[in-house]
Amino acid sequence: MLNKRSAIALLAVMMVFSGCSSKSETSANGGAEQSASEKASGQITFYTSQPEEDATKLIQAFNKIHPEVEVETFRSGTEEVIAKIQAEQQAGGVQADVLLLADSVTFEGLKKQDLLLSYKSPERDRIATELADPDGMYTGTKVMATVITVNTDKVPSLPTSWKALVAAESKDAAIMPSPLYSGAAAYNVGVFSRIDGFGWDFLKALKDNNMTVIKGNGAVLKAVASGEKSYGMIVDFMAAREKAKGSPIDLIYPEEGVPIITEPIAILKNTDNKDAAQVFVNFVLSDEGQKLAAEIGYTPIREGVTPPEGLKGISEFKILSGDLVTLTNEREADKKQFTDLFGN
Repeated sequence: MLNKRSAIALLAVMMVFSGCSSKSETSANGGAEQSASEKASGQITFYTSQPEEDATKLIQAFNKIHPEVEVETFRSGTEEVIAKIQAEQQAGGVQADVLLLADSVTFEGLKKQDLLLSYKSPERDRIATELADPDGMYTGTKVMATVITVNTDKVPSLPTSWKALVAAESKDAAIMPSPLYSGAAAYNVGVFSRIDGFGWDFLKALKDNNMTVIKGNGAVLKAVASGEKSYGMIVDFMAAREKAKGSPIDLIYPEEGVPIITEPIAILKNTDNKDAAQVFVNFVLSDEGQKLAAEIGYTPIREGVTPPEGLKGISEFKILSGDLVTLTNEREADKKQFTDLFGN
């Protein structure tokens, strides 16, 4: 029989083990996030294709909550960021800790190279399964559709179809971003070239109609807003943002559907600050991070967060897509065929 002192000691031991068990359960249900948050400090390097102003707003909002984490940023078009990553890998190791780039095809390529770290953020629970990698290598952060934008001073009657870009009215008057620079444009070429009713014939018709190809979406926006061009292919948030500023432009989600990218986020496998990287990813996918995305002007990917005025939610338009494996395997060939068609 236990004496009083022994009984008290046994009870204390049981409470310790009970506490450990409770902590384990908490960790399994999100405590890992809290643990990473508690450990997060130091510096992470963030490579992104976001506009510089948007990346700055994101980091400022993150640092209000996590001032202990310093974020260094490198920003360029997706294809140039990937070229930098490949050069760094050849030189001995990628310098980035976190990537946020245009599309899932880009990340599938990095996944094939075994450059990414699996991390299933607890915030993924509020994001549609098909918009995140099942292995946890990357997760979409927003919904960005490629649409038609027009200068309303030059195009008073808004088009409803992608066919407007190959019509006589748009000859010499349309512009698009280059797939050699823009990840969204590279994805679009892969999708359009494989969809019935479009294919490479559609892209050839764009060429025959004297479609101008320029470096990125920002240059497309500038050309259409200024009236230099009347029509453009562009990611929707840029056109909506410029329209809200009072520019004479509008955007159209064509009736055939639109390609979308989700600007995924991922952690590099060789990161030397995993805790801070995880905390940064958690913030981007969180309710607060997604509301920030909407305030900046993006359609959020998280369920329950309202899109900004002027943009459609993912349930409001038809999506044009392709097989992810095919798009990944054929991207370089697609870019070469596009270059052969349009030139450099």
